[in-house]
Amino acid sequence: MEKYSACTSFLAGKLATIDGSTIIGRNEDSKSAWPKNFIVHSHSTEPKEFKSNENKFTMPLPDEAAKYTATPEWTDQYGLFEEDGINEYSVAMSATESAYTNDTVLAADPLNSGGIGEEAMVTVVLPYIKTAREGVKRLGSIIEKYGTSETNGILFSDQKEVWYMETAAGHQWVAQRIPDDHYAVVSNQLSIQEIDFDDDVNFMFNSGLKQFVAENHLNPNESGFNFREIFGKNDLSDEYYNTPRVWEGQRILNPEIKQDPVSHDLPFIRKASRLIKISDVQRILSSHYEGTPYNPAGNGSETDKHRFRPISLPATQESHILQLRPNKPNTTAGVHWLAMGVAAQSVYVPFFAGMSETPAIYQGTNKLEYDPNSAYWVFKLVSVLVDAHFKEFMPELQKVQSATNISLGNLLKEADAKSNELSGDNLTTYLNQIANQSSTIAIDAFRKLSSQLITKSTDMSPLFYKHNTDL
Repeated sequence: MEKYSACTSFLAGKLATIDGSTIIGRNEDSKSAWPKNFIVHSHSTEPKEFKSNENKFTMPLPDEAAKYTATPEWTDQYGLFEEDGINEYSVAMSATESAYTNDTVLAADPLNSGGIGEEAMVTVVLPYIKTAREGVKRLGSIIEKYGTSETNGILFSDQKEVWYMETAAGHQWVAQRIPDDHYAVVSNQLSIQEIDFDDDVNFMFNSGLKQFVAENHLNPNESGFNFREIFGKNDLSDEYYNTPRVWEGQRILNPEIKQDPVSHDLPFIRKASRLIKISDVQRILSSHYEGTPYNPAGNGSETDKHRFRPISLPATQESHILQLRPNKPNTTAGVHWLAMGVAAQSVYVPFFAGMSETPAIYQGTNKLEYDPNSAYWVFKLVSVLVDAHFKEFMPELQKVQSATNISLGNLLKEADAKSNELSGDNLTTYLNQIANQSSTIAIDAFRKLSSQLITKSTDMSPLFYKHNTDL
C-alpha cells in the first residue's frame, strides 16, 4: 500500500496574527476511511534507530528525544505517518507529501530504498530540535545524506519564526522563512519562488543546489532562481486541483484582491487585510468554496460545483492547527488544535501540548472498520450521516459546531488562567484533566448529534410509504 497524501497547508508569522502567535496548520488527506490516533511521546534517553516499514529506510537517532505530540495512523504496517506535533521546547512541525515535481530530479540513495519519506519526517526530526530553524537544518542534512524519492512540503514553527521547506526529491531542498507579518496557503504544488542565496536569514538550501541545477540545465529563466519554475510541473492539473485552493485561502484573508482561481501566478506569500484569528485558519482548512459557484454542496451549476478540488473533503483524515502563543512557558505555549475526520463536518478540539497523555478515545483504534470508541470514528459517523441528507442535516451540524466551539473556547480561557497558578507535576496533571474535559465536550456533543440524526433518518428512506386515508 502506498499512502497518497494530498493536503492543504497554512502558515502565519507572529505579527500576522491577532494575539502574536505563530501558526501552522494542515489537512491530512488520504482516504475516506483511514483512521488516525492522537498520542504523546514521553521524553526518552534510550538509544534507538529508526526503521521504516514503508520503504525500509533506516537511520540512527540521538539518544535523547524530547516529549512531543503526534497523530500516527491506525496501523504502522505502511509506516508511522505521525504527521504533526509540538515538542516540549515549543517547536511545531507538520510534514506531508504535498507537491509534484517534473521528472528531472535524481533518485535518492539506493542503499536506503528511496531515502526518507513523509512517514518518517516528524518522527526523526521533531523530538531532536529546539527551534524551527534547527528543524530545517536537521531535516535538510538527513535529505542531503540519505536522499528522498518524494517531493514534500514541511512546516516548522517556534514562538519566533515560521519556516516552509520543500524537497524536490533526490537530495535537493530549499526552505523559506515566512515574514512575521505575512501568511501562506500551500496546496499540492511547489510554492517557493525566487531564492536569494545571499540571504541566510530568510533562506536555507542544500549546498549543491545551484550546481545541480546548472549541470542539469534545469533553469528555464535567463536570470534568477525560481524554485517553483525549475522543479515544478506547472501544468493544467494545477488549474483544477491546486491553484483554486490557494485562491480560496487568499480570498478569505484578502477579499479585496480579485484573482483568478486558475491563475498560475498566485503569490506564495501574502499580507492579510486584517489580523488572523484561529477561527480564520479553521475556516480556510474547513472550506469547500462556500459563497462561490464552486461549492460542491451549493447552488451553482453542476459544472461549476465539480470544477475544483475543495480544501475540505471526505478524504481528510484529520486537520490540525499548531499554535505557539507568545509570552507563555513551553508547557502552555503550544496548543494542538485537532479536528478528526472531515474538518468541515468536525470540530477543532484544543489540547495543551504540555499534557503527558491524550484522552483514551483519541489513542484507541488499531483497526480500519468503524469503532465507536475511536474519536476519529465519532466525528466521521456524523459526516456520513450528514452527507446522506446534506441540506436537511447540515444546519443541525452547524448549530452543534457553534455551541461546541463556544464551550471549548470558554474552557481554554479558564484553563489558561488556572494554569498560571500551577507548576511541575501539578500543572501536567491539570493539563491532562483539561484534555479530557475538552474531549468529553466534543465527543458527547457529536455522539448526541449522531443519535438524533440516526433517529431522523428513519423517516427518509426511499421506500417510505404513507397511506392516504382519503383513498
